[in-house]
Amino acid sequence: MALSTDERERFLAEPHIGSLAVDSGEPDRAPLVVPIRYQYVPGGDLWILTGADSRKARLITAAGRFSLLAERVSPTVRYVSAEGPVTERIPGTRDHLVEMAGRYLPADKVDAYVTMASSGYGEQVVIRMRPQRWLSTDLGGL
Repeated sequence: MALSTDERERFLAEPHIGSLAVDSGEPDRAPLVVPIRYQYVPGGDLWILTGADSRKARLITAAGRFSLLAERVSPTVRYVSAEGPVTERIPGTRDHLVEMAGRYLPADKVDAYVTMASSGYGEQVVIRMRPQRWLSTDLGGL
């Protein structure tokens, strides 16, 4: 059963690991699909934080858009897929890293992770996407 707008946006706002897909730009290759952490607030843009020189960042910049799928298998199989254009690409900051880490990690682990990531991951970039097309289903009633 398809989810309502409110249900799909609330689900996407939960801290799932997403699967990001973007055109590989090569005729003999499938799209790049990788797991990724993301941030989303209902009604707003979705954003990711990734290496500024990563393959995914380069491909997203070239394509100008990407898709993200969030899913779960318990208590019911449910997924939400959002696809849309890039609305902004800006340098990642420590505040972005703290926000993303706080979304996925226990509070007592955030500072250590941010310290490690700040010194070990290199230059980061925030890429924002405005969801335009959605697919969503909950198979709980089956």
